[in-house]
Amino acid sequence: MMPAEVMPDAQPAVRVTAVPADANVYGDIFGGWLMSQMDLAASSVASRHAAGRAVTIAVEGMAFHRPVFVGDEVSVFARLIKVGRTSMQVEVEAWARDRHSDQANKVTQAVFAFVAVGQDRRPRPVRGI
Repeated sequence: MMPAEVMPDAQPAVRVTAVPADANVYGDIFGGWLMSQMDLAASSVASRHAAGRAVTIAVEGMAFHRPVFVGDEVSVFARLIKVGRTSMQVEVEAWARDRHSDQANKVTQAVFAFVAVGQDRRPRPVRGI
């Protein structure tokens, strides 16, 4: 049996409660809604590191492990893992907690790739890690 995963100890980049408007007819939260929350978290990390605009160019390895339900509190954690000349990779995990429980479960993860862009919307260099 695999050991239980532990939610990161850091502050989440995004924390939100899933509501009925975010769900399908069965009460499961749309994967696209969850992905958008992850993109918001990742873009916060990338734009802060780039000290300006950073745009999402790819999402790698998106895997949904468990469903998210209406009423769940979703915490999204994001951390910079790699920096190129103009690009950045941000590892993102989303965790869900039933509003009446202390137990959280990892529901999805992915690596988001960003490029820093200037006001002309062309790639610009970023500092290393």
